[in-house]
Amino acid sequence: MKPIEPTPHAKPMKLMKAYVVGVGMTKFEKPETRDWQYWDMAKEAGTAALADACLAYEQIQQAVVGYCFQPSTAGQRAVYELGLTGIPVYNVNNNCATGSTALMAARQFVEGGGSDCVLALGFEKMTRGALGGGGADGGAADFRTSPVARHYGIMAAAHGFEMSPPTAQIFGNAAREHMERYGTTEAQLAAVGAKNHRHSVNNPYAQFQDPYTVEEILAAKAIHNPLTKLQCSPTSDGAAAAVVVSERFVESHGLGDRAVEIVAQAMTTDTGDSFASGTCIDAVGLPMSRAAARQVYEASGLSAADLDVIELHDCFSINELLTYEALGLCGEGESGKLVESGATTYGGRWVVNPSGGLISKGHPLGATGIAQVAEITWQLRGEADDRQVPGARAGLAHNIGLGGAAVVTLLRR
Repeated sequence: MKPIEPTPHAKPMKLMKAYVVGVGMTKFEKPETRDWQYWDMAKEAGTAALADACLAYEQIQQAVVGYCFQPSTAGQRAVYELGLTGIPVYNVNNNCATGSTALMAARQFVEGGGSDCVLALGFEKMTRGALGGGGADGGAADFRTSPVARHYGIMAAAHGFEMSPPTAQIFGNAAREHMERYGTTEAQLAAVGAKNHRHSVNNPYAQFQDPYTVEEILAAKAIHNPLTKLQCSPTSDGAAAAVVVSERFVESHGLGDRAVEIVAQAMTTDTGDSFASGTCIDAVGLPMSRAAARQVYEASGLSAADLDVIELHDCFSINELLTYEALGLCGEGESGKLVESGATTYGGRWVVNPSGGLISKGHPLGATGIAQVAEITWQLRGEADDRQVPGARAGLAHNIGLGGAAVVTLLRR
């Protein structure tokens, strides 16, 4: 029998440029602070994004909606508050990377030429208290069937399993590994929290707006050694939205003064590198983040040296340090010294998490990734008010979810 000839690779399709022309978000708040439903917060964020873009909902051709804790087709229920136009609505769930996943799908629709104007929307209405481990009740009994069972298995084999919140536990153990391997100190971990709480003072959308010193953060309630409460992102209610359009839409609608280009974007998932070392450092996503950053730098022709402002996924202080290394802001093991030096705040080499980050701004899972891009968009337009990074021209957003997905987005004005 004659062997089947391999199918020739198709000629790469020329992709269209994609731009963010409108962003909006609600204030992130402690669950149950406001008597509202998820569609109320989605309407508030979506309406704000449309107004920012000077567009009507009737001009949206498709919508991608992200959330983790609402039922199927909640995306439709949410956008129906904006209009009943019959457009396709896609619901996505990618753990803590859900918002950036929705944005990535919107960008792909535009880049591929399928649509000229797409809405990315993310929201979450959460319950008070720490997140569980990914199973039905978040307890240890669920880990065998949980999507993150392999990740927690790595942790249990190396460190055992305790009664502290599972996500804080695996990141806390990653922090211990980093301290043992590189000499990172508790004060350097606390410096991340101090920086981000200080940044959030100027962000009216942030759940917390109180500054704390390194000493106060170290003295806060212990969650899982060495992490204290003020180094951990809270559960939050909130929504964020972005309008993504093509270059021809920008030109035909005179949106050049609103447009921020999505220069490159990449999503990676776990490979063998996440588990081969048997460390929590790798299990919580360092290899995924490093791979996504590398793809974005290669696609854009830019590097960490070209960035001015960064919003990254500081679900716990250790993850900000790990992400410095993944993004190439410093060498392996040097992140503690980097934050201690002041290089990642105002007056330093980069401003990282000017919004306050997840630790202080809040973390409604489905909204987080889009809210990061909203902050970068405001920064690149020069519209970030008292938290403005002077002269910001290029920015990067990093969003990660265990289980796993890492999304890195590079934007330029």
